[in-house]
Amino acid sequence: MMKLELRGITKRFGSVVANDGIDLLVEAGEVHCLLGENGAGKSTLMNLLYGMLSPDSGEILIDDRPVHLDSPASAMAAGIGMVHQHFTLVPPLTVAENIVLGDEHGGRLGWLDRARAKREVADLVERFGLEVPAASTIESLPVGIRQRVEILKALRRDARLLILDEPTAVLTPHEADRLFDVVRQLRADGRSIVFISHRLAEVRAISDRITVIRHGRVVGEADPVTTEVELASMMVGRTVDLAVEKPPLIEQAGTALDLEGVSLLGEGGEPRLADVNLTLRTGEILGVAGVQGNGQAELVDILLGAEHPTSGTIRLGGEEMQGCSRREMLAAEVGYVPEDRHAEGLIDGFSIAENLILDQYRAKRFSSAGRLRFDEIEGNADELMSKFDIRAPSRDTNCDTLSGGNAQKVVLARELSRELRLLVAVEPTRGLDIGSSAFVYKQIVDARSRGTAVVLVSSDLDEIFSLADRIVVLYRGRVTGTATPSTDRDQVGLMMAGAAA
Repeated sequence: MMKLELRGITKRFGSVVANDGIDLLVEAGEVHCLLGENGAGKSTLMNLLYGMLSPDSGEILIDDRPVHLDSPASAMAAGIGMVHQHFTLVPPLTVAENIVLGDEHGGRLGWLDRARAKREVADLVERFGLEVPAASTIESLPVGIRQRVEILKALRRDARLLILDEPTAVLTPHEADRLFDVVRQLRADGRSIVFISHRLAEVRAISDRITVIRHGRVVGEADPVTTEVELASMMVGRTVDLAVEKPPLIEQAGTALDLEGVSLLGEGGEPRLADVNLTLRTGEILGVAGVQGNGQAELVDILLGAEHPTSGTIRLGGEEMQGCSRREMLAAEVGYVPEDRHAEGLIDGFSIAENLILDQYRAKRFSSAGRLRFDEIEGNADELMSKFDIRAPSRDTNCDTLSGGNAQKVVLARELSRELRLLVAVEPTRGLDIGSSAFVYKQIVDARSRGTAVVLVSSDLDEIFSLADRIVVLYRGRVTGTATPSTDRDQVGLMMAGAAA
């Protein structure tokens, strides 16, 4: 068992204070959840604890004794293990090889003793009940099993305290439930768990105690009976309405988008999308659920004209669109909110005003005889900054200086300020605080009310269930089932794992 205490931990990156005098106590044998929005300082704090960073000030105590953790090796030697949000496994190696990697017992002539490695894995599986196929390669395994491998890798090094950084971010609901069972088992075994998340429901489901971090500071502690609304208010510093209100869907609406038998083959001939059939009505939000990497990106590329299907038909408002370019899809009134707003949605070196016309600068309103009409561009920026509550010193502010929420508002303002038949929104609230997320949800629902059809691609089932009128699930490029917001989430989770509806 291990008791962990952090006292006055501060970490700066230039002028940015990522952790500001943080105090944290994790009792032996408890699940302590660290809750906060993306960018609140949670991962920085855990990287300090795991020796990947060094604090500028403060101290770390284990069992009431100060320790100096200057590398992951020193953290592991002290009994601390970490399962990172992005796994650190080697895909071509087997499960057994990954688990012993970095701490191998040599065989004859310096070769790895694979038989011994398999026995060690078998012993770990028997001890902790975490079933993994020791002889399988990592690249052949689903993400939930890969996460078990990461946990076993830490337990083999006798981790008495385990850090789980956003562990459910890439899991299906069923896999997340299995993970919670593992966490409870580890707690019963006397181990301490630091569980990092920004998802309110799972924090309440798994924690013994909750510490909330905002802007790099601890703003309070809570227990699992604290309501989601109260936790959300602690996270963002104000009262937040978590409900998404939508008017009833117009039942007689026409068809906005129709995909029939759409397939896309990769370079090696492997199917990236296989016989996808989708119909989306005017003024309907279609949620696309699934673990990342199961065809969502390919579907988005086809809808935007960035990829052309190998076979099948795409109709937008009854007009066939397969083979159309990105510019032609834009002219056909298709809007796009990308997953990475800075890489795909904005030109960071451009001003807010310039970014707000990226897809419209050829329009007569903004250009004439090959010259930009700056008075119209500036007026457009002033109007949209007010309407979408874009907070910046001026319309001339470069977008690389904006917060995540304001940067996303610029993207939304640009896409929603023109007539749209279809809006494709991918992870539209990733990295945003709860208040900014609520604003994004309202804009999407308002677009729906104006008759825009919306394809919402998200790995967050809460987001899918809150916004979507109908849900399709992708698994390995195929639609494994359809659902509605009233469908049992466990059933959707099974579809995400490949079970047909």
